[in-house]
Formats: sequence, structure tokens, C-alpha cells
Amino acid sequence: MTSRPTFPRWLLAATTLALVSSGVAASITTAQESAAPSAAAAACAEGATPVEFWTEHTPPDSDGLQAAVDAFNAANPDVCVSMTIVPGSETDIAKLLTSIRGGVGPDVYLVDRFTIAQRANEGVVEQLPAEADAMADQYLDFAWAETQFQGGTYALPLDTDARALFYNIDMIEAAGQDPSVLDIANGPPTIDEVNAIGDAITQTDADGNYTQMGWIPGGPGPAGNPGALDQGWHYTWGFTFGGNFADLEACQVTPTDPGVVAGYQFLYDWAAERDPAKISRFVATVMPDPSGPAQENAFNTGKVAMVVSGPWKFKHMASLAPDTNYGFTYIPVPNEGDESATWAGGWSAALIPGSDVPDEAWRFIQYLTGPEGQTTFSDVTKNLPTLKSLLADESLFDEQHAQFLPLLEVAHNRPPLAVGALYWNELTSAQGSVELNSAEPEAALQAVADAVQPELDAIGC
Repeated sequence: MTSRPTFPRWLLAATTLALVSSGVAASITTAQESAAPSAAAAACAEGATPVEFWTEHTPPDSDGLQAAVDAFNAANPDVCVSMTIVPGSETDIAKLLTSIRGGVGPDVYLVDRFTIAQRANEGVVEQLPAEADAMADQYLDFAWAETQFQGGTYALPLDTDARALFYNIDMIEAAGQDPSVLDIANGPPTIDEVNAIGDAITQTDADGNYTQMGWIPGGPGPAGNPGALDQGWHYTWGFTFGGNFADLEACQVTPTDPGVVAGYQFLYDWAAERDPAKISRFVATVMPDPSGPAQENAFNTGKVAMVVSGPWKFKHMASLAPDTNYGFTYIPVPNEGDESATWAGGWSAALIPGSDVPDEAWRFIQYLTGPEGQTTFSDVTKNLPTLKSLLADESLFDEQHAQFLPLLEVAHNRPPLAVGALYWNELTSAQGSVELNSAEPEAALQAVADAVQPELDAIGC
């Protein structure tokens, strides 16, 4: 195995800031001190080789992972995988970095796939055995591309998704609006149509503060922080307005692409018309936890009537808000007749450098991301598999999920760059300032290019 990795100065600084701001002690802590381990170990055979598996997923998504872990342990009595839920997000791996530096890291980590190239460059994930390279044809092309870095495979894809506009039928009707405007059979609605419905639903108290909103196309995210309410991300609206976020042949990030700028301008103008401070106050009130658990999602609790989300929403609604009368349709378009845009993401299983049990960890990665693991995970979470063979199996999908499958054929994906996490964070910061109307879109996005391109130049594509 490779030696302990070193980390770029900017990454260490960001990690230190994340640890300080989240109240995590500077000393190395074990997973048991700050995370929630599963009970799987208790069911394992005596003498089985332990494998530590960490994920940032929380219920109900972590339930699918636990089901796959339990199935693997039952089928492989000589290995005992124990799953631990750790604090983090798509780009926040502070806990993982701390554990690796302290020599107490996990063996397998679930990584947001678009960050794999960056994590590989940083030495946070290990190149998989050579046999992994032969698996390329089994997975969706874009999902496989996201696992690659400089000719090597650094993870195997687990799941994928697409994005759509979910809407609360009862809230729309209560506001005197017609939900049939949003029927997916009618094609993509326009942004103006969704705005009209949303504004009719929005309510305020005597002081003019929002008590419910028709929709929030972008952010802020939980606790009013820069980010998105569910999937109203920069990528969502940049793609919707025809933007390109990178030129891979030229090895350039392109946040100032006209379509990306137009997406940010939409978010700027939408917030300006509805008072950015009041929007932030509303989100911070109805979604006060920065970690944004599904239980607090403003659509799930009936505080927001429309939201961009993904197929996981079906599972969330069934378990958290089963009585909600809702539907879903295409992401709204700027002009009638435009083709709706969507994008696909997903997670992947990676091997952590320095694992004492790399062979057993590799066996688990193959199981989790193989037919058995993906079927189990998708059945519980309703996320879409990345294996082409499973996507062709109609028996795995109910009517709702089947409508997401064609979206994968036209979905965009985030550019697989060795600065993917940094790019996301800078785009998110810019989105936050634009939605607060504290920065103009073009200037904010130029700042993104100035921060990210030098890092990409240093690494290459």
C-alpha cells in the first residue's frame, strides 16, 4: 500500500477552519467519540476480519447502506463490516482527514463521486487494484468517468439520480392555483409559470416575515448558509440556462460562461424581488440545523410548496410525510418550448490509504457497488443504480422511478476535475453572495475562476 498522504496547504487550512468552526477538538478523535457506529459487528462471526466503513449519509439513506452491509456480512462470514455515520457533506471531509492523519481512518469511505479526482490527487483515496479498470463497461459512462484520475480507478460507482421539480398539490390548490399546469405530461413549465404559482402560495405574518413560501429556486441552504434548499444548486440553474462549467480539453473551469452567468442572474433577480434578508430568515427558521437532516427539509414539512429534488424524495416523503399529496415535473425552463435540463450525481465507494485489510475492503467495495449491493441499496433508498444491467431491469422500478430513467439519457454531470470539491465550494460561496445581492453574478463568478483555475493549472487534467 502507499505511504501516508501529504495534503496541499489550502486543504489543510480549510480543514483546520472546518474543525474549529464546527467545534471539533484539534486532537485526534476516534469514530466512536463523534459518530454513530452500526450494530452490525455484533452479528458477525467470531474471528471475522473487521472492516471499517464510514459514510456521511443519515437516515433514511443510511438505512439502505446498512441493509447492504448486513447482506454482505451474512454472505461473507470471514469479514465483518461495521458502518459508521460521520459528520460531513459532499465536500466536507474534515473528520476523514483528521482520522487519516491520526492513523485511525476507516478502510472504506463513501465519497461524492464528482470529488474523486481531487481526493485522489490529495492522497485521500487509494488507487483500486488493476482488475477494477476492466469494470468500466459495466457502469454508466459519466459515473465511471468521475472515478478516474490520471489513468487510474479510485472508486466504484454506487448510485445516481436526476433532478426534477416536486410540488405540493394541496398547497397549490389552497392558494387557488391549478396544479395541472405542472403535470409532467404537459412538458416543462416555464419559470414565469412556477413563479406565479409560488407567489400565490407565499404567506407572511404581520411583520412581513415569510411564514410559508411557494418555492425557493436556489438557496440559502439550512440555517440560512450559502448553498441550496435541497437541489437548487448553481449547477441546476447553470445547466438550465445552457451553461458549461468547464472545458476539459483546454483544462479550464468556465464559471463565467454566459449560461452559467445567466443562471446566477436568475437567482440574483429572484431574491431581489422577494427580499434576500427575509428569505434567509425564513430558511434559518424552518431549517435551523446546518447539517440539514431530511426531517427538516422545508418541502417535507410543508413550509415550501415546490422544490428541485431527486428520486430519493420518494423515500423521504413515504417515511417522513406519508400523507402529503404531491407530484413532480421537469425543472422549469426560461422560455416556453425550451428543453428542460437536469443533471446526475451520485456516490462511490473508495479505499482509504493505509488500510490494514485492503483485500477484505476491496471485496466489500465490489459487493456494495455490484448487483447485490446496488439492488439492496436502491430498493431501500429509491436512488437509481449505476450498473447498466440493473437500469435495464424494469422490475426494479415503480412507476414514479421509471419516469426518472429517461432523464439519465440527457442529464448533464459535474465536470470530473481534480479541483471538483474546491470548485463546488467556490461556486456555492458565489451563489450565497449573489442570492444575498451582495455581489453581482459576473463579478462573483470571475472570483471563482480566479480562485480555482490556478489550482487546476498546478494539477492538470
